[in-house]
Amino acid sequence: MKSRFLDPIIVDKFLNQNIKPKGLVEGFVTGLHRSPFHGFSVEFAEHRPYSTGDEIKHLDLKVYGKSDRFYVKQYEDETNMRVCFLLDISKSMSYKSNGISKLEYGCYLVALLSYILLKQGDAVGFFAFNNSIRHFIPPKSTLGHLQTILEEFEKIEPEGDTDLSKPLNEIAEKMKRRALIFIISDLIDDEQKVISALRHFRHNKHECTVFHILDEMELNLSFGSMVTFEDLENKERLQVDTRYIADDYKKEINNFIDRYKQSCSESMIEYVQVTTGIPYDQFLTAYLNDIR
Repeated sequence: MKSRFLDPIIVDKFLNQNIKPKGLVEGFVTGLHRSPFHGFSVEFAEHRPYSTGDEIKHLDLKVYGKSDRFYVKQYEDETNMRVCFLLDISKSMSYKSNGISKLEYGCYLVALLSYILLKQGDAVGFFAFNNSIRHFIPPKSTLGHLQTILEEFEKIEPEGDTDLSKPLNEIAEKMKRRALIFIISDLIDDEQKVISALRHFRHNKHECTVFHILDEMELNLSFGSMVTFEDLENKERLQVDTRYIADDYKKEINNFIDRYKQSCSESMIEYVQVTTGIPYDQFLTAYLNDIR
């Protein structure tokens, strides 16, 4: 499985990692909580060897006739969790000061998390959005599904204006079954509208984690001289001597972060600040250790 977003050396570090949500979703633990949707218009995923305790009605007799071995049909809804990644691909996500853009960083996070989740038998889906939904990959639980996600990343380019609340609300309406949702975005938009959209997921009983991803320069504005800023979405330009505004800027960006942090906490949404200056594998190691 080759992709620039999935480094085999880094993958090896996460072979024994597991991800479990803080709340309970449908079919949380295979064997303890069988999916209530089992057997009703669900999609066949793969065969697995028969184990003691499996229901005989799910044996595939055709496979037995050919191989003289017992295999059980496994369906998508028999997975431990249903997980969806929502990745902001608006133009503002293309910014980078250190060699990796916010969008690329987000792709690395989704790729590695998807690998971990699929390896433990969970169903993973993917949305890319800006002012509307641009890409969608339905949840599947087979490890081969990761290749589909990785191939989609190669096609994704930062595009369009930001209007986070519109696609987020639309996605919340589309997702009828409870799931674990990861939203990866710089959240640069109308804060009240974004928070309202995030609450839409909680209203529908989804577990929700926000990775608020920002570049180091967006956090500290440490250019130290006269700089011409260009809005990545509307191309407007503004020339500023950052030495005179850096302190006020830092206060405002910290307030911006704190407002999201507080609003998410009040809505029982996990908020995690992500900085592109920290290697993504180091960030994920710290994050996964923290939620154990």
